[in-house]
Amino acid sequence: MARHGRLTSPSPLRQLLRVLGVAVSVLLVSGVGVASYAAWDFGSTFSADAVVLEGQDASPPDIGALDNEGVNILFAGLDACEEEYKQYFGGRCPDDAAYDPDSRDSVLNDVNMLVHISPEPRRVTVISFPRDLMVEAPECTDPQGDVASALTRSQLNEAYYRGDLGCIVKTIEQLSGQTIDYGATVTWGGVIEITNAIGGVNVCVGGKGIYDEHTGLAIPPSENYTLVGVEALQFLRTRHGVGDGSDLGRISNQQVYMSALARKLTSEEVLTNPATLLTLARTTLQNVDPSSSLTNPVTLVQIAMAAKDVPLNEFTFVQYPVVDDPYDVNRVAPDYASAEALWAALEQNVPLELTGDTGGGAILAEGEDGTQTPAPEDTGAPVETEAPVDPSATPGATEAPTDGELGANVHGSDASQVTCSNGAG
Repeated sequence: MARHGRLTSPSPLRQLLRVLGVAVSVLLVSGVGVASYAAWDFGSTFSADAVVLEGQDASPPDIGALDNEGVNILFAGLDACEEEYKQYFGGRCPDDAAYDPDSRDSVLNDVNMLVHISPEPRRVTVISFPRDLMVEAPECTDPQGDVASALTRSQLNEAYYRGDLGCIVKTIEQLSGQTIDYGATVTWGGVIEITNAIGGVNVCVGGKGIYDEHTGLAIPPSENYTLVGVEALQFLRTRHGVGDGSDLGRISNQQVYMSALARKLTSEEVLTNPATLLTLARTTLQNVDPSSSLTNPVTLVQIAMAAKDVPLNEFTFVQYPVVDDPYDVNRVAPDYASAEALWAALEQNVPLELTGDTGGGAILAEGEDGTQTPAPEDTGAPVETEAPVDPSATPGATEAPTDGELGANVHGSDASQVTCSNGAG
C-alpha cells in the first residue's frame, strides 16, 4: 500500500459536514447530518442578501448551539428483509410464504452506535456495540402498547423486535448508564440508496482482499476501491471476509467505511455541488426513521452547530469492550471495568487516548504509526492526581477519575488516522 498522510483539519465549513457525516454515517443516518447541514448552509445562503424591511428586526432570533450541553444519539442499522434486496441475505431471508418480512419479529438491530457529542470543549465519540453482545434486557413497551418483560439474558440485536427503537435505546441506556436523547434507524436498503446518492464510497482494502461467499463479496487488495449499490451493503455486512470472521471484526471494517464516507462527504465533488447535496438530503430523509425528539429542524441545526468545529483527532470511533461470554462461545459479554473507564472519560470530557489496536477487521494504512494526533497542550492549570479505576466497580456506581487513557481492550481509531479493511482472503 502507498503511504497515506495523516488527515488535517479542514475549514469550519468543511469540518461541519465531516463531523456530521461521520457521526451519522454507517448507520447510515447521515440524513440527520445532511439535513442539519442543508438547513444551516442553504439558510445562510438564502439570507445572505436579505433586505431589512422598515420597522422590522434585521434577523430572526439566534438558534444557538445547545449552549454548553452534551448530547447522545443512538443510531441502529436494521437487518430487515426488504423485498428488493432479500436475495442478497441468503438464509437470513428465506423465500417462504409464511415468512413476513414486514413483521418486527423478523427484524434485527444488527448495527448499534451511540454518538456522544460532549459539552465544551466539543469532542465526538462514536461507540459501536456488537450485535452478539449478551445483556440484561429491560421491560419495553412498543408503539402499539404491547409490553415485553425484562430478561436477565438477551442478545442485543433482539431489542428492536422486543419494542422498536425505544427498546434499543432503553437497553443501551441500562447497559451504559448514559441518558440517550435522540435515536434513529435505517435499513440496509437505505444504506444502498444513500451510498448511490453520492456516487459511491472509496475504501482502502488491505490484507489478502475480501472474498466472502456468505455475502457474495469479492474485492482484491486496493488502495482506492469504489463501493456502489449492493456492493456497499455486502461490504458492511461481511464478517467472514475480514479479520477473524467475527462480529467484532465486522465492526472495525464498518468503521473503515464510516471514515471513507466522511472523506467523500467533505470532498469538492459533494460539498460544492448543491444538486448532490439536495439529492443526498432527500435520499437520507426518505430512508431514515428518527425518534420524534429528532424531527425538530431547530434541534438538527443545534446539533450541527455543536459539532461543527471538532478537530479530527477529537473525533474517535471505539468498540464497546467485551469479553468471551462464559455460557456461549459464539457470544460476547460486557467488559464492565474497561467500559467504566470509557464512560468516566466521557463524563469528565477529557481527550481519549486509545492504547488498543484498530480491531481485527481493520488495519492502519501504510505510513500510519498507530498513535493519535496529540491533543492541544495544557494551559498550565494545576492538574489533580487521579486514582486508578476499580475493576470491580458496578457500571454507573462511581465517577472514577481518568486521564482519558483507555485499556487495551477498547479498540478503535480517531478520524485523523487512515485505516484499511483487513481482508482475510
